Amino acid sequence: MTEWAVAMTDQGATASLGRAAFEDFLFHEAALLDEWRLDEWFALFTEGATYEVPTAGAPDGADPQTTLFYIADDYARLQHRIDRLNKPGAHSEFPRSKVMRVISNVRILSENAEEARIGCCFVTYRSKNDVTDVFPGHHRYLLRKTADGLRIAAKRSYLDLTNLRPQGRVSIIL
Repeated sequence: MTEWAVAMTDQGATASLGRAAFEDFLFHEAALLDEWRLDEWFALFTEGATYEVPTAGAPDGADPQTTLFYIADDYARLQHRIDRLNKPGAHSEFPRSKVMRVISNVRILSENAEEARIGCCFVTYRSKNDVTDVFPGHHRYLLRKTADGLRIAAKRSYLDLTNLRPQGRVSIIL
C-alpha cells in the first residue's frame, strides 16, 4: 500500500498551523513555478522527496509500481528535471511556456507535530505557440514542518481529465 492509500488520520493532538499558513505556502509555490524560478521551487523539497503525476483519470490511490505515471520522480530525478528545464536545449520548453496557476479549496487532510497532509484543487494554464492549454486537477501534498518552515516531502498532481487531448503532453511542472 502506498503512502497515498493510507487512511488520513490525525496522529496526535497538536496546535495546527492553520489553513492560511498552508495556503500561503501553496500560493508561494505556485508563484515560483509561474515565474519559472525552478531552483527556488526545488529548494522547497526535502531530501528524499517525490513528485508524481499519474496518468489522466487515475484514482487517488494509484501506485507508480503498478500503474503508468506521466512523472514519477524521486529527489535525484526531480533535480535532473529542473536542471534540464533550465537549459535552452530543453526543446519542449524553449522558448518557455507562459503559465499561470490557480490554487483553491485548500484542505488540511491530517496534521500532527511533524507533518501535514494537504489537498487542494488547481487549474494550470499554459500558453505556447499561440495555443492555450488548460490542466485542471487536484494536488495531494505531504508537507514537513522544519526549522526552515514547511517543506514538500511528497507532491502528487492528479489531472482531472479523462485523457490529454487536446493538450497532448505535459512538458511543464503542474
